[in-house]
Amino acid sequence: MFDRLRSEVKVIKEKDPAMRSTIEVFFCYPGFYAILFHRISHYLWNHSLKFLARVLSTFSRFLTGIEIHPGAQFGDRVFIDHGMGIVVGETAIVGDDVLIYQGVVLGGTTTQKTKRHPTIEKGVIIGSGAKIMGNITIGEYSKIGTGAVVLKDVPPESTCVGVPGRIVRSKHKRHVVDLDHNKLPDPVASAIKTLEKQIEDNEKLIQILLDKNGICVSEDKTDENEDCGDLLKIDSD
Repeated sequence: MFDRLRSEVKVIKEKDPAMRSTIEVFFCYPGFYAILFHRISHYLWNHSLKFLARVLSTFSRFLTGIEIHPGAQFGDRVFIDHGMGIVVGETAIVGDDVLIYQGVVLGGTTTQKTKRHPTIEKGVIIGSGAKIMGNITIGEYSKIGTGAVVLKDVPPESTCVGVPGRIVRSKHKRHVVDLDHNKLPDPVASAIKTLEKQIEDNEKLIQILLDKNGICVSEDKTDENEDCGDLLKIDSD
């Protein structure tokens, strides 16, 4: 038990630059307490003390602002940073070394009593406000961008951004903790910029063709007639 506590404190030190001392973790980190309460409630849940487990998880939610169903499975060294507003459903599975920011929802999409919540594999980073819904899998060492809504599987070592979530592959040789989950690629913005560039190039090409063929185009009909008349006069001269 003490080894697990030490590992929990160590991972907070590695992933939170604001941490200054171990004693600060025990008094000022709601995510730390949420994980501890969940491990107890999960034990009670698995030993047929389901009502007591739900009571303890409800107390934990009241104390920390983090709601984790006792049936959810958590691996080792999971760090919940800040954590207010996090909701984790009954059949969710969270692997080792996962980093979760505030406002994240691991939710279900069916009322059937089956596996209906996400599986988060090792080393995943889930940005603030992200929503991961349904029985899907987020592959190892992937990143879920801030505010993303993920409805489909995400391959390992990928990034997922947007609403709905769009996948951008990003393979890495080394797995290092990168907290810049707000600086992920935006495929929609990239596509819009590409279209804008194409439109600009097409407008320039059209203008060249109009000038070459002596064609006058104007939004004002009066100006158009005057300009075109002048142009015809010049051509006749």
